[in-house]
Amino acid sequence: MSQTAYINSAILSWSRQRAGLSQEQVAKGLMVKLEKLKEWEDGQSLPSFNQAQKWAALVHVPFGYLFLSTPPPEQLPLPDLRTVGGVFPDKPSLNLMDTVRDVLRKQDWYLEYLQDHERSALSFVGSFSIRSPIKEVVADIRRVLGVTDSFARMSYEDYVRALVSGAEEAGILVMRSGVALGNTHRKLDVSEFRGFAISHPMAPVVFINSADAPTARLFTLMHELAHIWIGSTGVSDGSSQGARQEEAFCNAVAGEFLAPEDDFRAHWNSALHWEENLAPLAGRFRVSTLVIARRARDLGHISSEQYGAYYRRVLQEYRDKGGSGGDYYRVAAIRNSTRLSKAVLAEAQSGRILLRDAGKLLGVQPAKLKTYGMKLSA
Repeated sequence: MSQTAYINSAILSWSRQRAGLSQEQVAKGLMVKLEKLKEWEDGQSLPSFNQAQKWAALVHVPFGYLFLSTPPPEQLPLPDLRTVGGVFPDKPSLNLMDTVRDVLRKQDWYLEYLQDHERSALSFVGSFSIRSPIKEVVADIRRVLGVTDSFARMSYEDYVRALVSGAEEAGILVMRSGVALGNTHRKLDVSEFRGFAISHPMAPVVFINSADAPTARLFTLMHELAHIWIGSTGVSDGSSQGARQEEAFCNAVAGEFLAPEDDFRAHWNSALHWEENLAPLAGRFRVSTLVIARRARDLGHISSEQYGAYYRRVLQEYRDKGGSGGDYYRVAAIRNSTRLSKAVLAEAQSGRILLRDAGKLLGVQPAKLKTYGMKLSA
């Protein structure tokens, strides 16, 4: 007979709600009757030890939490720069919390790695402020990322890859994922956040929520990089209505970087329907039509309602396409940052970190690490 788990029924309800799951979903996941689960949450009966362990795994909490007398205090470990309709959100989701913690864990490892190898600080981190001229910030980002005239001849996809590569070569870890902790059942919510930046003089990180439409991620990348240049850390939702000065400044930097205002205004044709301007300008600036629509909104050529409707249409088209998860190794490199991955693999190859620990850090099966390293070097 299985041993009874003398857990706190109030913690059961808290942990389920924290995970955003209904009683029906948890009952199905545990393969128990709904009535039985309700009895547990009401304190009328107790689950077995095995059932309690499965509960903890299902709602993503440590098993020991179920025995606490009260829920543990939790808060986002980064400054929250998000606003929804001008109002600060009540609390972050579990998926966002776990994503931020995972990125901070990787950054901590990388920082220790850099210190062991006596690497120096990066001069561009925090080299400007929100009072700096936007064009000067843009010029410095271009310099550090190695943007040259040749970028003007690149396709949109190659342009994005070149910018990410430039950021990583400069010392910035660029991580992108649309799910929490590599779990495809834990999709990140674009309406909650689009990205975040962790400014650090040696190990800066930007994270992009790739559940967003691919054409929107480029703006988020540049927005988060702007945070690094002003030494600002925080979670962003990309709103133009934000109450935070640094958010407005980073939006302005991203917009100027991708589509300089003077050039944009000179080529915007007000005689055309606004959507007819998108494709020609997208081609001119090597960005997506969505970036052009956003820039047009920010510069007053279209309304927030027009842009919002266009963005929702683009996002829905992306979601409707669906598709597979992509190549295992390519996804791992995107999720972890190529720079971090190479550092971890080098330490594993030298024996300074166990393959098991390297795999756990990167979310890659230890048996696949060798192939992963070969793919990154190809």
